[in-house]
Amino acid sequence: MLDGLTEAVVTADRAGLVTLVNAMATALLPEVVPGTDLHNCPIPAMARSVGAGADSFDTEHGGRRLRGVRRDLADGRHAWYVRDVTEEHSRAEALSVERSRTTFLAQAGSRLGLSLQREQTLRTTTTLPVPYLADLAMVVDLAPPPAQGQPHWIRYDGVDPAPVTGVATWSLTGSLPGLAEALAGHAVGPTPWPDGETAALSTVLPPGFGRPGTVLVSPMRGAGRTTGALVLVRRAGRAGFARRDVELAREFAARAGAALGAAELYGEQVHLARVLQNSLLPPVLPAVPGATLAGGYRAAGDRLRIGGDFYDVFPIPGGAIFALGDVAGKGVGAAVLTGRVRQSLRTLRLVEQRPLELMRLLNQALFDAPDAARRSQFTTLLLGTLDAAPDGGCTVRIAGGGHPSPLLLRADGGVAPVAVGGMPVGALAAARFAEAELRLVPGELLLAYTDGVVEARGGPGGQEMFGEERLRAALASAAGLAPAALVDRLLGSVDEWLDGQSQDDIAMLAVAAAPPLTGRTVAAGARRTPSTRERVLPAPGSGRPGHPRAVPRPLLRR
Repeated sequence: MLDGLTEAVVTADRAGLVTLVNAMATALLPEVVPGTDLHNCPIPAMARSVGAGADSFDTEHGGRRLRGVRRDLADGRHAWYVRDVTEEHSRAEALSVERSRTTFLAQAGSRLGLSLQREQTLRTTTTLPVPYLADLAMVVDLAPPPAQGQPHWIRYDGVDPAPVTGVATWSLTGSLPGLAEALAGHAVGPTPWPDGETAALSTVLPPGFGRPGTVLVSPMRGAGRTTGALVLVRRAGRAGFARRDVELAREFAARAGAALGAAELYGEQVHLARVLQNSLLPPVLPAVPGATLAGGYRAAGDRLRIGGDFYDVFPIPGGAIFALGDVAGKGVGAAVLTGRVRQSLRTLRLVEQRPLELMRLLNQALFDAPDAARRSQFTTLLLGTLDAAPDGGCTVRIAGGGHPSPLLLRADGGVAPVAVGGMPVGALAAARFAEAELRLVPGELLLAYTDGVVEARGGPGGQEMFGEERLRAALASAAGLAPAALVDRLLGSVDEWLDGQSQDDIAMLAVAAAPPLTGRTVAAGARRTPSTRERVLPAPGSGRPGHPRAVPRPLLRR
């Protein structure tokens, strides 16, 4: 019965002398025979366990991994059951190694995915493999097109506090085995470090690194091209790269290449967005006769500060043309249309400076764009002119394209809307627009704003809109302030209302009347009845005369 067991069985008496061995014990422990004193048996781990009174041992013997367990028998005798756990141990060791590799790749994927900066990705790529995969890691990277020049390298050996960078000569690609192939996108196996120490190779290794043993170079591919090569170096005293090591290094290099390609693509997008941002950021407002201007701008939670709200001022003889609009949508798509509107206005103002006619031309220009039908985008717009008056202040003519009415702030703190109306620009080919005219005297201010101001959601519940009433109250409390200070106060009120929550795009433009050009002053708050009028441009093809008709209409009352 004992000979049929798959375990080795060794029984011993009270003195520790072997009394019986089964067939498996003869195969696994040929040195142990009946009469052997287990205290001095040829298996050291077993002898130590007997001497110490231990109940188990684990050892290597005869090229096998053995595990023994002691069991007490009657009359002070005992038995040792010894199992061959070589295969079990190998499987457990392989599982541990695989878990370690999986953990490494998971950590690498997480760290590489956290960075969208090219330099940070390169540093992460060189620091992660040391010392797990190699004693030194180096990335030889190629600058993305259209940049040209020599490749650069960045290395890390675990001794320096941070990776070290340098410029590689093209001779390095011929001196380091596998580097030229890797930069061309081809993988080669591990090779011994070259015997001859060239000047190019001497720049790769840090001082005091010692004699390299094996080098493994893997291509890094990403964004449709080879972004560089990962060089892993092990010292001469360390084992070379096994097959599983090579597979792991290749997988890591592939992930690093993809991360580097993504970082390069992100860098290009950031560069393009910054170029677009610089062209769309609110301009430095020019000096305008008869008026003082100030603007404010907030993009909708966009770090690159581009959006669909805008304002602009274009000087003309004797005054200026101003525009404030809100393009439908957000982000880059809205920013592109914003740029198109602003550039169209800059061009069209050279041939037309009357607000109503200029808005009509802009509407036609947006519909003449090749992608107008597919785009289905439009903008609300206020477009006006400022003409300086000899006795101070200025005359303001405003054309409306479906935009919120601007607010007039009087010297006494009263606030009244300037109704303009009209349809959005770019929405309909036959859109109708309206115009209003008023006189702005010293002490008065006109505020144009986008709906992001009144629709800002915040307050105690976080969902209540700022609203026009709060805007009017905030505007009234700022009576007497200079336009720049007034805009800052209004933006501060909106920011306080939002309390850090996300927002829509916000733009505002404040126009205050300047003192008289002749040196005479006009009493602030003097009673007057401003003259206003509304002009409606007939739709094309309506059969009515093409010239506008004036309709007297009192808009503002004291």
